[in-house]
Amino acid sequence: MTALHDWNLDPAAAVAKQREMATRLTLTPPWGASPGEWPATITGVDIGFEDEGEVTRAAVVTLDLATLEPLEQQLVRQPTRMPYIPGLLSFRELPAAIAALESLERAPECLMVDGHGIAHPRRLGVAAHLGLWCDLPSFGVAKKRLCGKHGEPGEERGDWVALTDRVREADGELGIIENSELPKREQRSQLGAVLRSRAKVKPVFVSPGQRMNLDTALAMTLHCLGKTKLPEPTRLADQLASRRLKRLRDT
Repeated sequence: MTALHDWNLDPAAAVAKQREMATRLTLTPPWGASPGEWPATITGVDIGFEDEGEVTRAAVVTLDLATLEPLEQQLVRQPTRMPYIPGLLSFRELPAAIAALESLERAPECLMVDGHGIAHPRRLGVAAHLGLWCDLPSFGVAKKRLCGKHGEPGEERGDWVALTDRVREADGELGIIENSELPKREQRSQLGAVLRSRAKVKPVFVSPGQRMNLDTALAMTLHCLGKTKLPEPTRLADQLASRRLKRLRDT
């Protein structure tokens, strides 16, 4: 991994860096939306905090993408480097996540992150930031909306509606502007999808991060669903972070 910036940025510098990094994202995946074209593994990433925010905890779990069997896991705790500032959470979360990914024996091939990809006011949520840092295909599956507007998806599993936002600075380069023939004030940008991952349960928010498009992110999310609302990679990472996932046997 190549460092993209220092972690001790002040808020204004961090915002400027977000805007600059968003222009470096690409939403073209290295494979298509068909499972036969996907990589062998996927790694779920969950990041949280302990000790009233003083410690950052990052859990990563790599699964066989065909069978969804867990292959490897790592849990890393580090002192938190940045206070909570709305819109800059990735600068607070990512040092521990990067350390957890670097500790894996198997190199990650694709990242599914509990958080947002481009569905962020400056188009650089935690999944996009992490994918850009690691130079890996990445996307976010979040439990709550951060920005944008949407309708209500149908009640059945797999139903979804678009998550859109007013056009922002990086949207032209990302290629996510809809109805570009309209006056700019009437244009919208598609950030992701609001997906009903389990019938009659609150939806999740899927958005591409780096080297990923929405079609493939949605297809992968649906493929990774088990019996719960959350897809298996991030569900198992959350369980590991919460000490509910048993340690894997050595393989």
